[in-house]
Parts: sequence; structure tokens; C-alpha cells
Amino acid sequence: MKKITLLTFLFTALILTSCKQNSDEKDDKNEVTEEEAVGVLDTIITIEPLAMESPKFPDAKLTHPGEQTIKVKDGKVDFDFEVENYELGVQSENAGKNGLANSDKGQHIHFILDNGPYSAHYEPEFSKTILEGDHVLLAFLSRSYHESVKNPNSFVVKKIRAGEPTEDLKMDVDFAAEHLFYSRPKGTYKGEDTEKILLDFFLVNTEIGEDGNKVKVKVNNQEFLIDQWIPHVIENMPMGENKIELTLVDEKLIPIEGPFNNVTRTITLEE
Repeated sequence: MKKITLLTFLFTALILTSCKQNSDEKDDKNEVTEEEAVGVLDTIITIEPLAMESPKFPDAKLTHPGEQTIKVKDGKVDFDFEVENYELGVQSENAGKNGLANSDKGQHIHFILDNGPYSAHYEPEFSKTILEGDHVLLAFLSRSYHESVKNPNSFVVKKIRAGEPTEDLKMDVDFAAEHLFYSRPKGTYKGEDTEKILLDFFLVNTEIGEDGNKVKVKVNNQEFLIDQWIPHVIENMPMGENKIELTLVDEKLIPIEGPFNNVTRTITLEE
């Protein structure tokens, strides 16, 4: 009987010790999980409409002379835009007050070729190097903090045929189709400019809404849906490289076909 009692005691002690170790391990795991959860919550990215309303420019107009297709020699090409009811080179109202990165050179034109990164121009006349081939040009008026002016006359969209391109460099563009063009964010942001980052794009021949088309936004691994064509602000992105993807989708969230309706960019945030 003594042997059985001793063995029983030893077995019970082992069980109790094992249970305590398992309980401690669970507690440790719970502590790690909670710490990790806090870390994740601290880095949740948000996208919200820009809180401070921007000045409206309903009569602002940008035009470019000539036909829908511009034929030029490849290489250096001179552009001469006409701007009406909008002043280039001045600071937009709310500049420096809305928390957005701002150009000290003032209001300007965003010049986008083939939905690539834009170049900013503070005069209506400038030159660009255009490679041989067919290209799509989008140019629109921009506030000094890089928010696009969105009205029916604030932009120009055209085809450029540079040189005498071979068939593989030619492009058929349906200007009646729905198009999405990427604008901001762009490049590298430093210091206070990393806190509120403008998300802005340009729509041609389409509208977005709660019951219609939308723009799907993916920032790193987080996805958002935007159904208002207004400026938005991205906050809480981590330092370093961040990947941003925009896709024009229909009411069923199916991507809409088009040469520029899906685009991915990488930006950098620095302390």
C-alpha cells in the first residue's frame, strides 16, 4: 500500500507541475499576443477625407491648342498651355494650415505621361523629352499642396505620337472609356510631412459613388474603398518604404479594364 501511495503522490505531483508549466506558457503566449496586438493597432493605417475644405475653382480652365492627337518629333517637345481663371505660382488658400506637404513655388500644372509620376510646372510653357512612340498625356491644374482641381475644364487629355513609331510602339486609346490616373502620394516625405499624406487621383469619363464605381486603395497590406472623388489623407504609415496601389472597380468591385486603371507606386517616409 505504501508503494502505491508513493507512486500516486509522485504521479500527482508531476501532473500538477506540468499543468503549472502549461499555464505559465499560456500566460507568456497571451502576454506576447497582447504586446503584438498593441503594436499592430499602433500601426493601423487610416484614410479619411481631407478635414479642411479646399478653395473651389469652378471656372478654372486648362487648354492646349491642336487636335486630339499631337504629332511631334521625338526628343525635346515644347508645350504651351493656356490657363484661365487660375493663377500659377501663388500659394493656395489653406496652404500650410491643412497639414499637407506644400510647394513653396505655388500653384502649378501636373503633367502626367502614360500615367507615370507627374512633373510640376509653374509656368504654362515648358519643354519635355518625349520618346518615340504613342503616349497618353494628362495635364491638370493643381493647388500648391498638390491637390488637383476637379472640374470639367481643369484638365487636358490627349494622345501624343512622337516620331514615326513602329507598330509595336503605337497605341489605340479610347478617350470615351473610363480612366483612372494616379497623382499623389509621390516621392519622399520627411519630418512633419509624414503625418498627413495627400491621396489624390484624377478620373476621366467616369464617376464614383456609393452605388457605382469606386477606387480600391491598397496601402501595404491594408485595403480601402473610396466612393467620393475628393482629396483624402493617409495617416499612420510606417517609416521607410510604403506601397500604394489604386484600382478602378465597378459597383461589384470588379476591376474596370483600361491601360491605366491599376497602378502601384512606392513612396518613402523619413524621420
